[in-house]
Formats: sequence, structure tokens, C-alpha cells
Amino acid sequence: MCGITGGSWTQQAEPLNESVLRRMTDVLSHRGPDDAGQYFATSNREQAGGAALGFRRLSIIDLSGGHQPMSNEDDTIWIAFNGEVYNYRELKPQLEALGHRFRTASDTECLIHAYEQWGRDCVQHFRGMFALAIWDDRRRTLFLARDRMGQKPLVYRLAQGRLTFASELKSLLQVPGTPREVDPLALADFVTLQYVPHPRTMLRGFAKLPPGHWAEFHAATGDLIVQRYWEAPYQRPTPGQTRPTFDQSTLADPAGVKGSRSGDQDRSAVDRRVRSPQEWKTELRETLTEAVQLRMRSDVPFGAFLSGGVDSTIITGLMQQLSAQKVHTFSIGFTEKKFDERSYARAAAAKLGTDHHEFVVDPSAVEMLPKLTWHYDEPFADSSAIPTMYLSQLTRQQVTVALTGDGGDELFAGYDRYLAVDLAAKVDRLPGLVRSALSSPLWQKIPASVQQKSRLRQLKRFLAALGQSPERRYANWVSIFDDARRPALFSHEFQHTLNEYDSASFLLNAYRRCTESDFVQRTTCVDVETYLPCDILTKVDIASMAFSLECRSPFMDHRVVELAAQIPRELKLQGRRGKRILIETFKDLLPDSIQTRRKMGFGVPLDHWFRGSLRSLLADTLLDRKSLNRGYFEPSTIRRLVEEHLTSQWDHSARLWLLLMFELWHQRFIDDPVTA
Repeated sequence: MCGITGGSWTQQAEPLNESVLRRMTDVLSHRGPDDAGQYFATSNREQAGGAALGFRRLSIIDLSGGHQPMSNEDDTIWIAFNGEVYNYRELKPQLEALGHRFRTASDTECLIHAYEQWGRDCVQHFRGMFALAIWDDRRRTLFLARDRMGQKPLVYRLAQGRLTFASELKSLLQVPGTPREVDPLALADFVTLQYVPHPRTMLRGFAKLPPGHWAEFHAATGDLIVQRYWEAPYQRPTPGQTRPTFDQSTLADPAGVKGSRSGDQDRSAVDRRVRSPQEWKTELRETLTEAVQLRMRSDVPFGAFLSGGVDSTIITGLMQQLSAQKVHTFSIGFTEKKFDERSYARAAAAKLGTDHHEFVVDPSAVEMLPKLTWHYDEPFADSSAIPTMYLSQLTRQQVTVALTGDGGDELFAGYDRYLAVDLAAKVDRLPGLVRSALSSPLWQKIPASVQQKSRLRQLKRFLAALGQSPERRYANWVSIFDDARRPALFSHEFQHTLNEYDSASFLLNAYRRCTESDFVQRTTCVDVETYLPCDILTKVDIASMAFSLECRSPFMDHRVVELAAQIPRELKLQGRRGKRILIETFKDLLPDSIQTRRKMGFGVPLDHWFRGSLRSLLADTLLDRKSLNRGYFEPSTIRRLVEEHLTSQWDHSARLWLLLMFELWHQRFIDDPVTA
């Protein structure tokens, strides 16, 4: 696990010099504290354009022989690689049989020879999580690629004939003269979704390479090509239907891009053979077990996050079955019982026989806020990043690699909101008069608790949304500031700059790419394409790498994802319980209490913090004159949100956390743009 950075440029563009590349690399030292390296391919009259690669290493595989940037035998191919390709041991003999010779035992060298052998299609042969940059000196091209699910980040900027890239946005900001301007559309997305979705970043002119995509920059011409190479095999538009793609105009300065395009390779037919439930369970057990086994390859100590939920318990149980020694497991508990899962983790550890490590923390937002602001680079408002950072920090004291259960909820319909989606789909099939009565505004006049999760308030929210399309309804359900609240949030001037932009378009476009007939299955497809990479996987990658911990998720193996996409919905969501096939397949690993428990979530008491320890910080930050006068938000709306929350008229904790994270990010990266 590492941090990568660098760039490529045309002969007429300004190159990166050694001191700038060193700053770009050093700011990623937390991702790779064990080693560092640089490579330069200079331009000259005969060879148009040049390139530079920077690298920081966290040693996991081949501790003595994996130095990067790494080259092939004749130094014509150079790579900087972040991540793990777990099937490198299987690739190596295949490549050797094709005539390639190896000097190290690292997975990185397999990637070099795979590129030599298959070119851009090399990514089709990799099983793992990765972001990579390959400089092809013969073709004078820089090849970038990101893993299928988006576990490893890759951002870039194309301007004036030069492409720069990095694992984190802050690395690109080390380049002198780099502009820092908020992208209005990205801000609209953020206040809706609590994250900035790919391909945008919060800064105009910077982009994220989307999951399952590669990009190629031609130093001779300055052309950039961006193309999708994989997507989860849910039901997709039939041939001839329009397939929405990411707007490539957001990926870079349009004036600096020539010949940019986006497309998909032909996707192999989805295997939808009729199988019995037992056949599905057998294949699921075999596929996930293999994914766990691959991720246990390591030359350093490893363990597992164990929350006591279904997903992490299954992963830990498979690890223990595959291991000759006790697996080290890690969980944290909180002093507030509502957020404490230690009893479930303890029960799982006892049943599985792991060497369990339990930590009790009193999460402090005041302590973690500066770390969150710095490490996430752009505003990120999922508050579960706080306990994830605590868990990563404590786990890193014992091991260097930890397996996680991330992805199980999205793949196997584990969230409670899928129950609401299923119920709403049933209501949509009722006669029109009945639906009109249920969605009548009269229901909203019934008094309810200020707590959004009270039964009556949840019912009122459900009924109010019945008049919307299923896609729009779900987008509003998962929004922090939904369609009804956003207009009052933005100032009149800022609203004008959006030009009627629909900040739900990221989700709505995903629905158009996912055409499953069952709306629950279709919604899980949308979450796999949006919420999973942009929120969950981003949260875990940044939080863990902040403490030089590598996290691996077997559920994110693309073969597991492909299998889950084919499993019928009725085997995932049955009655009022999701993840049924997971629980039934792995019931031998799950204590009874975990099989029947409701999902708790990995949260923190934001509502109490804002009325207690964070009260002064909240008011001093959001109600400061400079903050109120930035021009993005309507000051009276900000004052009202703060007042209603502090006086317990309404629980605005998620909205206030989002606004606080944006303001602190703005102060750190825009107002006072220091470099490292």
C-alpha cells in the first residue's frame, strides 16, 4: 500500500522539476512511511514530452525487493503503483511462459510485464485494489488505471499540456501556481450526498478517475483518453438504448483536452442461469472463501476489523478457518451505549476463537476534526469517519494489514432503507386513488417528535415521498439536504451559478445505467456504483492510510461482486430482513445473537456533541461573519439551522456536520493555502 504522484507533459508545457515532485511525494508520507522514490523521463527534440513518477511505500509484499518506481528489463516501462494485486502468484508463471523474466518477488513487477504483454487490457487480468501510473517511454504515453470498485483513489489535473496525478488531492496542490477555486456543481453535489461524487472534486479543474476506468495521456499531442473497462454485471440497457456516461467535460479543463472520449468495452453476458438456492449458497461460499484466502497473502502481520455485525464476522470466520494460528481481531467500544457494539464483537470472537483486542474510546470531534480536514482533502461529511480513524489508529499498533467486511450491505441488501424501497414499490402498484390518499399533505399535519428516527416521523417522510418517481424518491431519502431544503440553503447569487443543475443527477444517471426489473435490486446496483465507492470505500481508505494501515475487503473482489449481481433479489431481501443468503450460507460462523440483530451502524453522537462539547465550535465557526458572507449559503438559513438544533426544536446534526466540514475545509485549503 502506497502513495503515488507525478505527471506527464508535452514538449511545449512546463515540466515538473525535482523539488516540486519531492513536495508532491512527501505530502503522501503517511500512505508510505517505509520508502520513497522518483523517476524522470525528460523531453528532448527527438522525444516529444516527458514524465515524472513519485512514490511512497508501505511495505507489505517482498519487503526488500519492491522499491518503486520500478522498470522492466530495458527501462522502457516504468510504474508507480498503489494497492495490492492479489493474484500476482498466478500471473507470474503465466507471464514467464510468455517469455517475461522477473527480478523480484513483488506484485508490482507482474503489473509491468502484464502491461508489456497486454497493453491497456492488462487491467482485465488483475484481481485486487489498485491505482497505477505506467510511463511507456517508447510510446511517450502515461497510462493511469483504477480498480474496478474504486478502493484506491486517483485524482488528476489536465491544464496547458500537462497532466498531473496523485493518490490524494493535496499532492497536486504542491505544484506552484495551482488554482484553488470551488466548483459550484461539486458543492451542490456535496450538500446533497455528503460526498463529492466522481469524476468531480470540490476544486474546479481537478478530477477523480472513476472506478473501473483507465486513462491515457499522450505526451506528443496532449490528448487524454478516458475509458471504462468494467462495470458490475447487473441488468444494463439493451443494445441500442442510450447509456449515460460520466460527463468527461468535468474531468479536466476543456481547453486543455484534445480528443477526450469515454466508452465501455463490450460486457460479457450476465450469467442468469436458473439455479436452486442451495447452488447459489455453494457458489457464494466458494467464491467468498477464495477472496478471503487471496487477501491473507502478506509478508507483514495482519488481522481483521470485527464489529460484531454479519459481514465482519463472516470475513473473520473464514480467515480463522484458513489460518493455522489465531487471527488477531480488533473492535472499539464507546462510552455511550447506543453506539457500543462490543458485546456482539465479543460473542463473535468467542465463537470463532480469535485473539481479540478491544478498545474503549470516548470519541472527540475536537481532537479528530483537524485530522479529518487534512486527510480527506475535500469536504467529507460521513461522521463515521471518526470511529473509523480511531479503529485504524489502534489497530495499526498491532498489525499492518486488516481485513474488513465493507460492501456486504450494498451487495446483499443489508440496509434498512431497502425495506422502505420495497414497501414503496408495492404501494406504487396500488390504484391511483389509494396512492393519492396515502401521499396527501394532510398526513404531514400530524405532530411528531423532533427526532427524525421516530416511528411517526419516518412514516410521514415515507408518505410524503410517495408522489415522486421511485428514483427521485430514493435520491431524496438518502440526501442530507433534499430537494425541499436545498433552495433555502443556497444564496440567490450562488443558486444562479448552478443554472438549474440537478444535484440528484449522479444517482438518477446511475439508475438509468441500472435497469434491473426489481426496484430493490436496481437500487442496490445504484448504491454499488455511487455510495459504495464515493462514501464507504473513500472513508475506509483515507482513515486507514492516515495511520499507514492497509485495509482489504474480500466482498470487493470483483468475482464476489459479479456473483452478487446475479443472485436473485428474493434470496437477499426476504420479509423484513436483508442479507438472508449471507446469513444462511455462513450461519455456522455467526452467533445466534448476530444472526437476528438489527443493523446498528458505525456512528457518533453528533446531536449531543452540538449541544455540548461542540456547541461553541459550531457557533463560532458557522456563525462567524466571514463564514456567513462567503456567498455560497443564505445566512438566515444557517442561523436558523443552528438555532433550531441548539434549542432542540429539530435534530439538524447531519446537516450541521456537513456545513462544519465544508467550512473547516475551506479555511484549511482555500483561505490559507499552505503547501505541506
